[in-house]
Amino acid sequence: MDKTLYGSIPDYTIELTETGREQAREAGKRLKELVGNESMYFYVSPFWRARSTFEGVASAFPRSQFEYNEEPRLREQEWGYLRCPEDFAKICRERREYGTFYYRIPGGEAGSDVYDRVNDLLGSLFRDFAEDDFPENCVLITHGLTIKLFVMRFFHLTVEDFEQMKAPKNCGLVILELQKDGHYRLVTEMEKNTEPLRYARPIAISG
Repeated sequence: MDKTLYGSIPDYTIELTETGREQAREAGKRLKELVGNESMYFYVSPFWRARSTFEGVASAFPRSQFEYNEEPRLREQEWGYLRCPEDFAKICRERREYGTFYYRIPGGEAGSDVYDRVNDLLGSLFRDFAEDDFPENCVLITHGLTIKLFVMRFFHLTVEDFEQMKAPKNCGLVILELQKDGHYRLVTEMEKNTEPLRYARPIAISG
């Protein structure tokens, strides 16, 4: 995505490129191979590019195979108001040096804020899963940072684990599979950053 767009139009209105639309259609084909004819429920971020991603993915399925709903808690991290490229670059640098989880974007959110709404969303998801007629598969159409934070919260990972985790590539599938023991397994291996964290974790020991 062209990051200079943040200075001219609101983040939520940024649309997919034609390449992005093709990636969404390909993701739909991969998902179709995975679920076959099983039923699905899509939760979709309301950002325009996520809606278009959903449309591309859903094109691989007959309409009778899925249900869907927009879910605002799946939106990407809020980046605040329109900024010139210089201000945007400064925020990106500070965020990288301070740590993505804790750095609060001026006028926007910290990663920890997104974590909190993902945590709230999980409660809703499990209530939905408990319904007798809930479809066989749940699909979240969301954004890179939100996916990382979802994985962090779902598997109780540390902040350091989160910071070392790479966001999935555009339209990449991150798969969680329910096991016979009732627990979920992260099937998709999340790539790791090779660079060490820029900040140290303080350790206090009383003696």
